[in-house]
Amino acid sequence: MLKQYLTIFFVSMVPLIELRGAIPISQGFHLPLLQSYIICILGNMLPVPVIYLFARKVLEWGKDKPLIGKFFTFCLEKGEKGGKKLQEKAGRGLFVALLLFVGIPVPGTGAWTGTLAASILDMDFKSSILAVMLGVLLAGIIMGVVSVGIFSFV
Repeated sequence: MLKQYLTIFFVSMVPLIELRGAIPISQGFHLPLLQSYIICILGNMLPVPVIYLFARKVLEWGKDKPLIGKFFTFCLEKGEKGGKKLQEKAGRGLFVALLLFVGIPVPGTGAWTGTLAASILDMDFKSSILAVMLGVLLAGIIMGVVSVGIFSFV
């Protein structure tokens, strides 16, 4: 059982998969939903401060490097695109827009992209982390309900 909890913890840290993939995996393992939810949130949130503080700088540094340049450019463009989308839709309600951007589980809109977008938009650290955390909590609830529903039929 520890191995399964570690699996969902680490899966929830992976960009693009995050908690949105880890919670359904936990239900496939038949783990209790509440414990899985908490573990997935912790795993999904652990990299967020690091992403906010360092990802943009690392991506800027590596975008013109031979082996990693294309991937780093892709990540930067994804963050910039997400940031512009947020800013266009939100105006002054950027906090709520970031929360919903992260919280509605659609591919490419998780904590990694949301945090990078907040960093690119120069949102302050505390409100960015809080908005992303609330978004992760919302996404976890949505994915938990969907996963329990799907696995109750299986």
